[in-house]
Amino acid sequence: MLQKLLILVGYLVLVVFFIVTLAFTSNESKNVSCRNIEIEFRDNDIIKLDKNELIRLVKSADKNLMGKRLSEVNTELIEKEVEKHQAILKSEVYKVVAKDSISYKGILAVKVKHRDPAVRIMSASGSYYLDENGGKIPVSANYTADILVVTGHFTERFAKQQLLPFILFIKNNEFWKAQIEQVHIEKNGDVTLVPLVGDHLIEFGKLDNYQAKLRNMKAFYSQVLAKNNWNKYKTLSLKYNNQIVAKRR
Repeated sequence: MLQKLLILVGYLVLVVFFIVTLAFTSNESKNVSCRNIEIEFRDNDIIKLDKNELIRLVKSADKNLMGKRLSEVNTELIEKEVEKHQAILKSEVYKVVAKDSISYKGILAVKVKHRDPAVRIMSASGSYYLDENGGKIPVSANYTADILVVTGHFTERFAKQQLLPFILFIKNNEFWKAQIEQVHIEKNGDVTLVPLVGDHLIEFGKLDNYQAKLRNMKAFYSQVLAKNNWNKYKTLSLKYNNQIVAKRR
């Protein structure tokens, strides 16, 4: 019985010790000021801002951030300001109190998710990226993306409403994603595809009924080109309904 009582008293002393320690820690750390900003994002993001650029965005959201009490920092405001950058899809900002050997320091941790570009647009009306939702991402010397490129004469509205669904179909198709290197749009809306394999161009015509056209083109690849010289033809035309017109060199 005495042994059980001693064990119970020991637990109570331990609990009291933790309560006193936490209260002391809370009292010391509540006045900690922001001394550092730490940036985190995925290494495999296709495009990513430089960490110094992200720190600049954070500081511009709160010009008095460094040295301010961590408890007074408005993380929601900083998140909203950081997300205004067109290359950023989502940001999370949270506070960290770190203790070194003699004191506490405040750290503002910023976790960023960049937008994933689906296509690089290089048109007469502008140069930019589009993500899968049609979000416009500015071109920057600070990042590049190895993705499908579309060139030519077309508007941003055409790019978002008509071109993007076609690009996403290619992007999500294993065969065509590996085969198509570039798309070019003429002033009249005709589309030319530049393949990675073979020394030919694909005269695609308009984007109407593109799924059927690509299905026919894939059949032509497997039934004709795979059995012949891939460089035998100069152009392959899909402009005409349900047929492919191949022009030899």
